[in-house]
Amino acid sequence: MEKNSVLELRGIYKSFPGVKALQNVDFTLRKGEIHALMGENGAGKSTLIKVLTGVYSKDAGDIFIKKGDREEKVVFHSPEEAQHAGISTVYQEISLCPNLSVAENIYLGRAEGKFISWKKMNANAAKLLDSLGINVRATQQLASCSIAVQQMVAIARAVDMDCSVLILDEPTSSLDESEVEKLFGLMRDLRDRGVGIIFVTHFLDQVYEVCDKITILRDSKLVGEYSVEELPRVQLVSKMLGKELDDMADIKNDAQEYKGDSSAPVYEASNLCSTEGIQPFDFYIRKGEVNGFTGLLGSGRSESVRAIFGADKVTSGSVKVNGVPVKITKPLDAMRNGIGYLPEDRKRDGIIGDLSVKDNIILALQVKTGFFKPFSKAKATKFAKKYIDMLDIKTASVDTPIKSLSGGNQQKVILGRWLLTEPKYLILDEPTRGIDVGTKVDIQKLVLKLASEGMSVTFISSETDEMLRTCSRLLVMRDRKLVGELTGDALNQTTVMNTIAGGGKE
Repeated sequence: MEKNSVLELRGIYKSFPGVKALQNVDFTLRKGEIHALMGENGAGKSTLIKVLTGVYSKDAGDIFIKKGDREEKVVFHSPEEAQHAGISTVYQEISLCPNLSVAENIYLGRAEGKFISWKKMNANAAKLLDSLGINVRATQQLASCSIAVQQMVAIARAVDMDCSVLILDEPTSSLDESEVEKLFGLMRDLRDRGVGIIFVTHFLDQVYEVCDKITILRDSKLVGEYSVEELPRVQLVSKMLGKELDDMADIKNDAQEYKGDSSAPVYEASNLCSTEGIQPFDFYIRKGEVNGFTGLLGSGRSESVRAIFGADKVTSGSVKVNGVPVKITKPLDAMRNGIGYLPEDRKRDGIIGDLSVKDNIILALQVKTGFFKPFSKAKATKFAKKYIDMLDIKTASVDTPIKSLSGGNQQKVILGRWLLTEPKYLILDEPTRGIDVGTKVDIQKLVLKLASEGMSVTFISSETDEMLRTCSRLLVMRDRKLVGELTGDALNQTTVMNTIAGGGKE
């Protein structure tokens, strides 16, 4: 092992039926280092983390950790074994117990002795949360917390285990800008205390803001390890994709072409409101238009589109589809009126993990058609193969369980599900969250292609740059209220931020 390293992986191989997930991969983490692990979805990042932490057994290779001045070759058979060796992990999908309190989640499985002092546990949790700047009561039920707060609680739990290696798998995907800054402050503090941090993320800005080193994987193989200062962003993207990439600029140029036609709106709502606390708002979208809702986390972006789709109970307002008044009180009503919706939380509202890729793709159309008219196996396979090919979904077969696919490929399956219903109006809520740069580009290009063919698309993303590249009109939300509408020259970072902060239509 290197003199300053706390963890080394050498020659790691891992295969699944029909898939080579890791091929001769090396990785080194040093003491007091924040090290980004990057690559496209399916490149092998999650598999490498799971091999390291004992979720998967490796096929070949060695893992070394340093304990004090002594290096040790290890094999972990479970995450608990890795945890006891000082390796803590916070995964992208939050895996806590929502029915328990915040304090109980922090200390779950770590009670000392037969009896628990609830007072002491709550006091210790409160002190920990306060030191990390997490504004939540230790006694509060986790289910009542936002996704962002739940993510921070998971990080607090990992930090409290006095780890020497902290693995953060997409920890910022559900955090707003101020919460990201708090997390980065914590990461820097831990780095200064000598903790080695593996940071898995798809946000390039975050890598260059907080990381020291970058290791890149592509197609299950190691591309290389680089210092952040020595690797310009364009080279990072090029190495991740294995080709030169100027697609971002192409998308920005193309985005101006699809502003919709001047006929009656495909969908129009007046004074729409739901049980989720959004203020009554007006909304329309024309044929071939790409628009979007933007705002900080919790501003009401997702609640607005859920009201449009009937996913939340609508309490007031009127709706027209192609100029004709309609009632949309549930998702099936929306689907029958030609509306599709890819939800923000793919794990909770999107995929059905134990079903195959094929069954996940045909699900929405089967619901729309009726379960008393099931598709034949041949027809279902034909549907699935069409969208596997169209969206370049990496899967061993149509019958592979969707839970075994990478996050980006799961997202493509859900997108294929809704495209199969041939919607006139498609709502995409965070379609690129937690996926790689290449897949983001593919989805953005697909959105613009669909718009050029006449489909109307509402696109939501936490990344303002992505919204500006893709949308010709932005609706700005603040505190669950529509506060502005931006088009033309007003579509820029400064105007968006000013409107979110307090300007624009009240």
